[in-house]
Amino acid sequence: MVTDAREFRPLSILTTGKRSAMTENIAYIGLGSNLDSPAGSPNATLSAAISRLRVLGEVKAQSSIYVTEPVGYTQQPKFCNAAVALQTSLGPLELLRQLLVVEHEFGRDRGATRPKGPRTLDLDLLMFGDEVVNLPELTVPHPALAERRFVLKPLAEIAPNTIHPTLNKTIDALLQSLPDEDENRVSAVNIS
Repeated sequence: MVTDAREFRPLSILTTGKRSAMTENIAYIGLGSNLDSPAGSPNATLSAAISRLRVLGEVKAQSSIYVTEPVGYTQQPKFCNAAVALQTSLGPLELLRQLLVVEHEFGRDRGATRPKGPRTLDLDLLMFGDEVVNLPELTVPHPALAERRFVLKPLAEIAPNTIHPTLNKTIDALLQSLPDEDENRVSAVNIS
């Protein structure tokens, strides 16, 4: 059974960027889908993707699945979104690369899709313990995390008291500070 990650703290945070095989952190991953995949409907895709993530570590918590309106490019179907807390021994860049492999397994071709457009599966590395990563291929925490209700709502369900490492606010506080307007209106994010 999946447990609540609110009280979970990383076992070790190394500022050197080097980690031993025994170092484990909690990675928060956002999931989204609005097209059928080999696993089925978007809802079924998220459930199957969460099961697949168990190969990369232990799923410590998972949110409900939310139905959300598209942001940016709005001429597309609604999304199913969720979040998981994954305890993993992988480093952030290794984990990102594995998430891209999982996306591909579910039929996503990032090179052939429009940015913010329809997709079979989107896996975003939202946070990785309290680490801050700025690399050409990876920025953690996710740069748009604090601006998106469709990300914050499921994340707040599983980790409301987790502190954003650069904004120094809890996930719940970030969610509460969003304006109730446009794509961030409360009515745009509903439990499936």
